[in-house]
Amino acid sequence: MLSDDKVSHLSHVILRAIKNSPLIQVKSEDGRILKEIKRVLAGELAQEQDIDRKVRTKLGSYSRGIVEGSPEWEVLYRKTFEEETRKHAKS
Repeated sequence: MLSDDKVSHLSHVILRAIKNSPLIQVKSEDGRILKEIKRVLAGELAQEQDIDRKVRTKLGSYSRGIVEGSPEWEVLYRKTFEEETRKHAKS
């Protein structure tokens, strides 16, 4: 999870990149754009947390206890996280 300060900093970095892009013409005020960037980031972070929770629940339900942090757990976590992410993208 990112702190509010990090989300704010990232939002400003994104806004600066947008404003410096020759492909984009900004027609709105910075405050409004920053608010929208932060809203989108918050939504993405919330979705990622939801997926993380689902993956951890799924891995915790396996009958043979897989130790969190072990190489096996890391591989299963990554694969399951990718599967859940694909499911969310289809919705």
